[in-house]
Amino acid sequence: MFDNIKERLRGRWRRAVGRRFLKEQKGAAAVEFALVATPFLALTFAIIESALVFYAGQTLEAANADAARLIMTGQAQTGGFSANQFKTQVCNRIAGLFDCAGGVYVDVKTYSDFNSVSTASPINNGQLDTSKMDYTPGGPGCIVKVSLYYQWPVYVSLLGNNLSNLNGNKRLLVATAVFRNEPYGGSNAC
Repeated sequence: MFDNIKERLRGRWRRAVGRRFLKEQKGAAAVEFALVATPFLALTFAIIESALVFYAGQTLEAANADAARLIMTGQAQTGGFSANQFKTQVCNRIAGLFDCAGGVYVDVKTYSDFNSVSTASPINNGQLDTSKMDYTPGGPGCIVKVSLYYQWPVYVSLLGNNLSNLNGNKRLLVATAVFRNEPYGGSNAC
């Protein structure tokens, strides 16, 4: 008999505690914020990272345009620039944002006409393939393609839609300029 009464009292007490818990409003804002904060912060960081990637890409494009002008006007050829000296000129234009010495790859190739310019991706099995990169700036009137490559680290992925296109959560940033060298007065060897 006493057991039956005890069970009823426990049941009433549990229901009363449950009702009080459901009616209680203290801490509701904290719980609601916890539910909203995680997706909000993830979205905020993804937006910031996307902006950084696009800014880095534009910076690489601007550096490529400036450095390519050295080849187009013949300054690199008449100055006897080696591949490393040309890369140093590129690095001087993108100080601070990139690990230029170890991360920026320069590919300069000469072509006979604009139709033969290669647009093949330098990605092979999720890795940047640097084996076919060269430095041949050509002479006056030559058609030249100058490409800069940088492997940008990606930290935030949003719902599986991240920016990486290389293994190791990296995005390959590419800047390319194709042009005909000016007739600057050197040998016409393409």
